[in-house]
Amino acid sequence: MQEPAPLSSRTFLLHGVTGSGKTEVYLRAIAHALRLGRRAAFLVPEIALTPQTLERVNAWFSGRVALLHSKQTARQKFDQWWDIRGGAYDVVVGPRSALFAPVENLGLIVIDEEHEWTYKQDESAPLYHARTAALELARNTGAVVVLGSATPSVETYYHASRGRVRLLPLPYRVVAGEAPGGSPVPARAPLARVDRALSDALRQCLADGNQAILFLNRRGSSSIVQCRDCGHVASCRRCTTSLTWHSGPARLLCHQCNYSRRPLEQCPECRSARIRQLGIGTERVVAEVSELFPGVRVDRLDSDAARSAGAAEDAVARLASGETQVLVGTQMVAKGLDVPNVALVGVVLADIGLHVPDFRAGERAFSLLCQVSGRAGRGDIPGRVFVQTYNPDHYAIQAGAGQDYREMYDQEIESRRQLGNPPFNQLAHVVYQNSDADACQRQAVAIADELKRRATAQGRTDIDVTGPAPGLPPRLRGRHRWRLLLRGRNLPEFLDDVDFPAGSTVDIDPAHVT
Repeated sequence: MQEPAPLSSRTFLLHGVTGSGKTEVYLRAIAHALRLGRRAAFLVPEIALTPQTLERVNAWFSGRVALLHSKQTARQKFDQWWDIRGGAYDVVVGPRSALFAPVENLGLIVIDEEHEWTYKQDESAPLYHARTAALELARNTGAVVVLGSATPSVETYYHASRGRVRLLPLPYRVVAGEAPGGSPVPARAPLARVDRALSDALRQCLADGNQAILFLNRRGSSSIVQCRDCGHVASCRRCTTSLTWHSGPARLLCHQCNYSRRPLEQCPECRSARIRQLGIGTERVVAEVSELFPGVRVDRLDSDAARSAGAAEDAVARLASGETQVLVGTQMVAKGLDVPNVALVGVVLADIGLHVPDFRAGERAFSLLCQVSGRAGRGDIPGRVFVQTYNPDHYAIQAGAGQDYREMYDQEIESRRQLGNPPFNQLAHVVYQNSDADACQRQAVAIADELKRRATAQGRTDIDVTGPAPGLPPRLRGRHRWRLLLRGRNLPEFLDDVDFPAGSTVDIDPAHVT
């Protein structure tokens, strides 16, 4: 199979376990670039992580660091942009959009947590990945790119193993200036035992004056609201998804389009008042922990709690100061938090997302498990991690619990080799949307037929067109969705002059294929 073109020899992968000192390496690399008279960009995957990163970078380069992100006001972004262009700052910190800051004489681009899908813009044009854009920018400017992660994307690690990216391993945690030579291995046990063991460990953790993080990648209180008599499930009227029960304030919310309605008092189908809430989310975990440990300050960090300006920063600050004793959150708590007093991490329902029809599902589950586990034991206090799972034998859970990246990588790379998925081929995800269900399906079939005819006419035996099939969800914001997937080489060239109908989205190298 044809190999992809070599990447720049000035690209490095810093593969370090959580707590191994990757940020220290980034800062020293930036300092070296500045000594050479060059400037730097430091990208983080989430806006919520920007203040903590900014604080650490500012400690090294006081008064020389600019901040850019989408939550700033238009005036703030305007002022920062012109100050950066005028050379007032040497370092720019921010999420993916900070890559486009007008930095003159750019010498270094750092992409922390390079595996994160948030580096991909996939909701509006232009559909780009910050990692790919950074590599192209580096080629044009002569800059060095440092990709850092405890759990690199399979594609990036494959390129490093083939010598296209220089691999820099940091295999040990650094605690109090020492390298003891190992990461904590999470405890693994059947679901019911973990429930009891986790509550006992949390009680002991709090009694010792330490802090804890509980991770659940599902916000809200209950994921399903159902009638006990007829089985009707409350669903969004615009999307084919169930509504999630949120307790504060009480409402039913669609997590796809933000449609909101009052809670059901009776079933709209059979008029029964026997309504039950199924599933669990971060709100319910907060309520249960608060009930179990009265007087303990329990805080929540997810996209609901962080809606207002500065809310995420305040939540992180309360944890860092010790005011918050237990922090409950979604994947926002899995990235970048460095609080030495956190001695316990509990992963609730580690199986969420494990079985979605996406070839990266196992890799993502492993990555989240490793990342959130790494929040524990970053100081002098030994860390403990408990993983709650219905699938303890799944390779992603096994590898994540053992912090064994190679075990996950070996499974993934062989599967992708057999199926022709990245890094062995490019992917293109084509989604067609229409308010008319029948018209949407017919047009999607016509698009697929045209692409198959084109591949045959050009003798492109390397191109495989799969689908069309209904999207997941099949209807979103009132529009029906059908999708198809292309695998092959040089897909942008193949698709360049295809006349896709209005309502089509073509995503090259998609982060998700649902």
